[in-house]
Amino acid sequence: GRYSLTEDITVEIRTGAQNEELNLLVIKDGQAYVETATCPDGICSKHKPISREGESIVCLPHKVVITVYAENEKDAPDIVV
Repeated sequence: GRYSLTEDITVEIRTGAQNEELNLLVIKDGQAYVETATCPDGICSKHKPISREGESIVCLPHKVVITVYAENEKDAPDIVV
């Protein structure tokens, strides 16, 4: 998925053979963070919010990478999951 940091949104990221794994991505006030995750260690949900180009949150057990990037300098940063 691709989401703008300028719009507040909550996104369920489901992975696994039967979509049983969950990372709940929250974009709010220009920042993105994982509010909750069903992975065993939960490191991704303890990560500080990200908002600058090149910053990432990674959930290795679920194979999820959340990264901030801008297509060009005029665009607002986006989140790619």
